Amino acid sequence: MAKIAYILLCHKGPDAIIAQAEQLTATGDCMAIHFDARSSAQDYATIREALKDNPNVAFATKRVKCGWGAWSLVQATLNALQAAVDTFPRVTHFYMLSGDCMAIKTAEYTRRFLDENDRDFIESHDFFESNWIKTGMKEDRLIYRHFFNERTQSGRFYASYELQKRFGLTREIPADIQVMIGSQWWCLRRRTVEMILDFLRQRRDVIRFFSTTWIPDETFFQTLVRHLIPKEEIDNRTLTFLMFSDYGMPVTFYNDHYDMLLGQDYLFARKISPEALDLKERLGKLYASEGVEFTISNEGRNLYGFLAGRGRVGRRFAQRFWEAGNTVGAGRDVYLIVCKKWHVAKRLVDQIMSETDIPCVEYLFNEADTPLPDLGGIETTVTKRSRHRRAVVRMLFEHFETDRLVLCLDPANLEIVQDFCADQAVTHILEIECDYSDDYLIGHARRVGLAGENSPAEAVANLLPAIRNSFSYESELIRANSTDQYFRISEGAPRAENEAAVAGFLNISTEQAHAIMALDYLFAD
Repeated sequence: MAKIAYILLCHKGPDAIIAQAEQLTATGDCMAIHFDARSSAQDYATIREALKDNPNVAFATKRVKCGWGAWSLVQATLNALQAAVDTFPRVTHFYMLSGDCMAIKTAEYTRRFLDENDRDFIESHDFFESNWIKTGMKEDRLIYRHFFNERTQSGRFYASYELQKRFGLTREIPADIQVMIGSQWWCLRRRTVEMILDFLRQRRDVIRFFSTTWIPDETFFQTLVRHLIPKEEIDNRTLTFLMFSDYGMPVTFYNDHYDMLLGQDYLFARKISPEALDLKERLGKLYASEGVEFTISNEGRNLYGFLAGRGRVGRRFAQRFWEAGNTVGAGRDVYLIVCKKWHVAKRLVDQIMSETDIPCVEYLFNEADTPLPDLGGIETTVTKRSRHRRAVVRMLFEHFETDRLVLCLDPANLEIVQDFCADQAVTHILEIECDYSDDYLIGHARRVGLAGENSPAEAVANLLPAIRNSFSYESELIRANSTDQYFRISEGAPRAENEAAVAGFLNISTEQAHAIMALDYLFAD
């Protein structure tokens, strides 16, 4: 059976560290601790004293002063790893943690998972080919030498960097090494760790190289594991659940995240708020529990994005440079059918095409497989269509040889509505107002990843008011940003009223509108 040594890097909060060590070793697992040499000597003495009688706790024999983005974090990890390897000969796995991490599964579940998955779990992507680094320095992390800490010695860091750039003082990456990059939170098998330590004893050049790269904790172990272990024995992911906000900051978890965290397909979570005392207590007790069944739903990231997004508009209003010179064109009419229930809008479009000669295109900016003519490649992805939307629509007008075109839009596409309303073409809007049952909202939550098939019913039910309010808010924004050519049909309105709205929207006869709205199951789910 798997036996784990947790590699804990920490620098503060002795009481929390002691509690974390006691919780994770109470069921027979082990821990090797590196406490930052910059931190309080008294705090370190407190930790040592509290854990001195725990045979499952070891300490790095040499402490180093750690700095973000510096080699010291890797060296601290290596020191703790060596202590764990030497002290715990029966350990089978080594799991990297910080003081902000807590288990979101039981020890029983964790060991069974590792027994059933004989692989190393580490996120590692090609440094140069992947898009893991979103902004800032990339190749320069490696080809220049970084001797100073960017956060504490920023002046020296950038002066040294600029000096090397000016004089072309670049260096080569070790010839046999393919640099990889990924999260620093990993779980490695004993054989892998021993191979890494043995490799480093032979290859001091690799240590010299990485010790002057920038942020080596994102590249060092990621590179060496890929270098030493066959790729089929590596699972390219971390077992620690962590998220980042739109601003690149780690998302912090609080007391009300307990159920959501347990539903994620991970073993640990980071970061747990120091103030989330109830969450810490519940997760601490959970690890030692037996016979707990976990229902994995994995909706965490989508749920966070949805709920966080409700707190800000986050939409742009200015034109991009390629839009400023593009216009659908004066003398043309764009008819936008805005509906959250896509199947309802598609049924209406079918009726419009059967009763009129107005060409219609379904969810052009939402569905990748929307049927479209060949427009020279600009239509191949939703991203391209959205980026060059006026150009795409103008090309559709030209393809159909018409001055009238019907498009379907999701109400979430307010930005697109605003863009067409600002164009020289006349934009007509027909909003389809539907009723949303709880069952429909639950289905919607699952379709968009806010909930999984196995999410607890109570947790899903708690989402419904937020989703319903989100739909209402989108509708309000559409109405507020529409032109005078705004019409609405409603599931609960009399048919005659809906027919009049369709007639006004398309500028067609009452008879044609009657034929279009003759579909009895238009609003059916």
